Amino acid sequence: MKKIVSVIMAICLMATFIPIALAEKAPVPVKKEPVKYMIPASVRNISKENTYPNSTQDLPLLQPSDLTKKLINSSKVKIENPDLVRMLNESSINSTPFAVGYRAIIYLGQWPLNYESSETSPNWEYQKINTNYFDNRGGNAPYQIKYVQESQKVVRGGLTSKIANAEDVKKMMLLKAMEKTQLPLAFETIIGAGTKNDHIYNIPANRLGYLYAYAPAVNEKGKVTYGEVYLMLKGSRKFIVIKNVTSQGIGAWIPVQDYASFGFVASERPR
Repeated sequence: MKKIVSVIMAICLMATFIPIALAEKAPVPVKKEPVKYMIPASVRNISKENTYPNSTQDLPLLQPSDLTKKLINSSKVKIENPDLVRMLNESSINSTPFAVGYRAIIYLGQWPLNYESSETSPNWEYQKINTNYFDNRGGNAPYQIKYVQESQKVVRGGLTSKIANAEDVKKMMLLKAMEKTQLPLAFETIIGAGTKNDHIYNIPANRLGYLYAYAPAVNEKGKVTYGEVYLMLKGSRKFIVIKNVTSQGIGAWIPVQDYASFGFVASERPR
């Protein structure tokens, strides 16, 4: 009897320690740190000095209505297109208790449904916008030079290839890139003539000085998913069906608004 009790106690102790042991061996989930886009020291915010007031590119995520939420959740394919969400928000479908046997199929068209980002990388010298120059070859002391934008410059981005519903795709790519980088992005930005920056660059004696200014941009790459959207009504049920789903890779250059990257070179000979 004592042996039986001892065996039972041993089993109980083992049962107590097994969950603890398993808990100790369970892999700890690795927390993914958000990607940080460090702005180099050579890149400066010129929004206050910019003589051309760029309008802020504000594309807030459109909040779906209760009906739109139900319709989106009923789809097997993710729907993120803000224009499609807006159209669904503007729709109204009234239910009736006498809808037994009622059936309707409404074709809403072919839409870009969502965009999945695979890579977002900044190019801080996307496009040269200005060159300030001074010849100090006859000087006996360093000469100080600052950035002054000589003429207005328009910097445009865009998609890297032709694609259907390009404007819808650009909106989704812009939203995703802004979310990932936390940078002020727009497909067009303007640097006004006379824009300045107070940072000083010294041109040594007997040297030519060149101060280059560049507009930075983000290179966004990913995949856009298309599909034919149908609104299905069966009795009192309402849901969305997506047919003929296709995907296509796409890239875009999206300029960074009101930022400039600077490069300074002192040389004995003209460049």
